[in-house]
Amino acid sequence: MKILILALVCLMNFSCSHKNKFNKTVDNVDIKRFMGKWYVTAGRLTFMEEGAYNAIEIYTWNEKKDRIDIDFRLRKKSFDGEEKSIPQKGWIQNSKTNAHWKVSPFWPIKFNYFVIDLADDYSWTVIGVPGEEWVWIMAREWEMDDKKLSQIIKRIENMGYNIKDIKRVPQKW
Repeated sequence: MKILILALVCLMNFSCSHKNKFNKTVDNVDIKRFMGKWYVTAGRLTFMEEGAYNAIEIYTWNEKKDRIDIDFRLRKKSFDGEEKSIPQKGWIQNSKTNAHWKVSPFWPIKFNYFVIDLADDYSWTVIGVPGEEWVWIMAREWEMDDKKLSQIIKRIENMGYNIKDIKRVPQKW
């Protein structure tokens, strides 16, 4: 089963090759401040996230293993849908900025994860990947008005990141 998933991941250009090489990140991420719960507000999502409602990521610094433990959860197809959990692990690749991670949903897959934008007060963030296939806009609060979301999307468009097909993730808590 894992070999089938790995083949699908490579076919989807997940980590095997990239046409585009987007490599911009924020200048610095205070990793302790970044830890905690993030509500996935909008994005161009992976196949594992299709039909997501109430998607959240909880980042926890694992001091013992020098990594980030990621608890990703979502409800499938509705607010009352089946809850799915996809635990992941992350490793900081650039310790000067803390903005480039390698993230693994399962062994042996690791993909680049870039913090490409971040509010000064850490109220929202944008995560991208080098090939620009996916993008996640996340916030500390589950509610974000359309105006704020549009401003964030415009910011990442101005950075040169592909904003096509970004969709809001339904959140209601």
